[in-house]
Amino acid sequence: MTVASPVVRRQPSLAWVGGVVLAGGWLLSGAGLLWPQGAQAAAKTIYSCTDASGRRLTSDRPIPECLDREQRLLNKDGSSRNVMPPRMSPKERAVQDEADRQKALADAAYKDAVRRDRNLLNRFPSEPAHRKAREAALDDVRGAIASSEKRIKDLQAERKPLEADAEFYKGKALPYKLRSSLADNTASQDAQREITENHRAELGRINGLYDVELARLKKLWAGAEPGSVADAPAPGPAPAAVSVTPSAARK
Repeated sequence: MTVASPVVRRQPSLAWVGGVVLAGGWLLSGAGLLWPQGAQAAAKTIYSCTDASGRRLTSDRPIPECLDREQRLLNKDGSSRNVMPPRMSPKERAVQDEADRQKALADAAYKDAVRRDRNLLNRFPSEPAHRKAREAALDDVRGAIASSEKRIKDLQAERKPLEADAEFYKGKALPYKLRSSLADNTASQDAQREITENHRAELGRINGLYDVELARLKKLWAGAEPGSVADAPAPGPAPAAVSVTPSAARK
């Protein structure tokens, strides 16, 4: 049989595959020499396993009879390339999915801790910088406390003439206007005292937050890697703010 150059005669040692000839480990075609046979086969993977009956099976794709057990991935020369784990049961898959979810959460938390620590170091490169920020935050609340205390003193001064007027009505019912003014003054003083207590609680909360932050920063300043410092217990919440009517707070 004659073919285009190179000419290849049919012999028992030759094999025709898809219009090409395999000869001595080389692929030949009418167009000439293509590539070594081994170079093409090396890219293929051989799956190997022993099924439930003890039979040794091999295939060029995952073996259905061995989906419940490990399958070895072999190279053409029989050397092991990898191991494909057995297919998981629904319960095993659920456990694995949960483990993957927890790992993803842990990874996200770690990245968040690294980002937070780096931000802290950028904001507060030294303890004096952190102390300055603390004082600035406290000064705002201290100013609010001073304002409320001043308002209480003003209300106490406003009450004195009202009480003097009330002396004229001992044993008698107070006029509506005087009685109302005394009640409003009392409510306003109570409201300002409650506001002051809330501000004092806020001072404690701010100091607690800065204390936790400072403890973390000291470790970072000492050389701890961002994200490696365990979180300290957060300070307890400040007492809930007391509801105060706008009119009482202004008076």
